[in-house]
Amino acid sequence: MITQPATRGADAELVSASWTEPEAFAELFDRYSAMLYRYVSKRLGPEPAEDLVGETFLVAFSRRKSYDLAYPDARPWLFGILTKLISRHHRKEAARYRALLRAPVDSDVESPADRVAAGVTAQAVRAELAGALAALPAKDRDVLLLIAWGDLTYEEVGRALGIPIGTVRSRLNRGRRKVRAALGDTNPMEEE
Repeated sequence: MITQPATRGADAELVSASWTEPEAFAELFDRYSAMLYRYVSKRLGPEPAEDLVGETFLVAFSRRKSYDLAYPDARPWLFGILTKLISRHHRKEAARYRALLRAPVDSDVESPADRVAAGVTAQAVRAELAGALAALPAKDRDVLLLIAWGDLTYEEVGRALGIPIGTVRSRLNRGRRKVRAALGDTNPMEEE
């Protein structure tokens, strides 16, 4: 059942407007393409990111009339489409994590002190983290990365993947446990 948008200027309103004015959908691209690009770049690298983001918006545009306007935020819907497209590239993703095991650490941190601290921390756990992510089942990895890199809430991840929030919680817990175990039951982000 399609309902009216919850708030003025919300994503749902843009989707609805795009039914008669297709150019209105471009605003969603402007709002979310960079966010989706960053997310897929972290998962698969920058090479396929632009194509997958473009494909995400093509799929979303073609399915816009089936969007549930009760949800004012289209971000989880777009991440759900993107995650399904990424699943087609799972072999490339696993290869990327294996490559990260062998690659030097990127240094895109602001100050020299931050660069040194981040480099030491990242170098210390990079191989183990990449290995742990590659070893996770795809369903657990999707949930973990949508929360960690996509910055989605549990509810948004559930909407994006079409799963109940309890399943999100259990997959996230299982993924975190496995990653933590691979890192020697330590959190490199916590200071001693």
